[in-house]
Amino acid sequence: MEDNEKLILVVDDESSIRRNVSDLLTPLGYSVITAENGDVAIDTFKEEVPGLVILDINLPGKNGLQVLEEIKALNKDIPVIMFTAFGTSERAIKAMKSGAYDYIEKPFELDEFLLIIERAFQFGNLLKEVEQLRTMVDSPGSASTNDDIIGKSSKMRGIYKLIGRVATTDATILIQGESGTGKELVADALQRHSLINEKPYVKINCGAISESLLESEIFGHEKGAFTGAFTQRKGIFEIANGGTIYLDEINSMPPSLQVKLLRILQKQPFFRVGGDKPVNVNVRIIASSNKDIKAEVESGQFREDLYYRLNVVFIKVPPLRERMSDIVLLVEHFVNKFSPNCKIIVTRDTIRKLMKYNWPGNVRELENTIQSAMVTSSGEILEIGQISAHSNDDVDSADYMKMIDKGMSLKDVISFVEKKIIFDSLEKCNNNQSEVAEYLKMNRRLLYSRLKEWE
Repeated sequence: MEDNEKLILVVDDESSIRRNVSDLLTPLGYSVITAENGDVAIDTFKEEVPGLVILDINLPGKNGLQVLEEIKALNKDIPVIMFTAFGTSERAIKAMKSGAYDYIEKPFELDEFLLIIERAFQFGNLLKEVEQLRTMVDSPGSASTNDDIIGKSSKMRGIYKLIGRVATTDATILIQGESGTGKELVADALQRHSLINEKPYVKINCGAISESLLESEIFGHEKGAFTGAFTQRKGIFEIANGGTIYLDEINSMPPSLQVKLLRILQKQPFFRVGGDKPVNVNVRIIASSNKDIKAEVESGQFREDLYYRLNVVFIKVPPLRERMSDIVLLVEHFVNKFSPNCKIIVTRDTIRKLMKYNWPGNVRELENTIQSAMVTSSGEILEIGQISAHSNDDVDSADYMKMIDKGMSLKDVISFVEKKIIFDSLEKCNNNQSEVAEYLKMNRRLLYSRLKEWE
């Protein structure tokens, strides 16, 4: 039977969800059929061949990821949107990796839901062309449930989706983000979900080693190549042969080593320090930078040809100030990490004050702040007063030049000041948004839009 372009199969064990989605989509010209579990969904899919599947990830018996794999085995070109009430990085990555077109969290925003459905239908006919990106097979050992990357904001969800799409390819990946944003965690997720995750995985920080030692560490050296080289030593490229190398702070790599790295990316052999025997390796390279590499190229600090070789897939990890809605999840994660067997209460006031700070040190600074507060805490309540070393006094909202000196752009400063004023006004008006809008002489819809943006 041919695919039904406007037919949607909704799979959810909650009858209210099935009914609500059907009532929502039917007046818009879609035909909706439903299934309450995985087995019924597969039987219905075989009989009806819908143009789109909306699938709950938490189903009784056969779960949504298993159903997704069966659907993709039957017809890989039909887009599947996953429903989940528990958005985590690993679930998102696994869903995308298994071939899902997108995923959305319950309860969902109506406009976002309809837009995703529209796009899914638009791109349904193109799935064959992007099979390498959208339809991926689970690799051995990728069933880890460790949510190392924490966040449910829209920017983080975009990163999960991208990881799922590119993890099983052999593309070189460039990760960019400020210090402390979690670039290494992204690299770890890419390796963990790759098809070579059981092969060697070697990391090196290019900015933490002197130029002479860095060359030896990366490419190895021959016996007698320099004072102290008493034996031949393999570099990380030989050690990681067949696997993955993570080059952190690639922007710190000296120009002389950039040339040698470029040769490897061009599938050419290299030589150990002091050696004349060519060495060939096959490795996947994931690089990261805490600076804008494109700007480094323009200033002559980084080779343009190497930049384009590294930048096959680009992942930008946002600073914490651009995903403040993740503060709650991150605080909960760090509290459990540092005190897994104790009940620590984080008050709403504490969270609100944490969200006022612009976190120049990003997630790493937040982690250190929570750890410090828990060490000095004598009770079960984590109070903002216990975070004196990292309090909001570090950044005076009136001291704009100080904020610029800390690396914030003019746009970030304006956004930060706006956010602080609105949060302070919410406290002043006891969280009454209508009063805040009147107090600030601000359009209510604009206020609601800002609060929704900050979640």
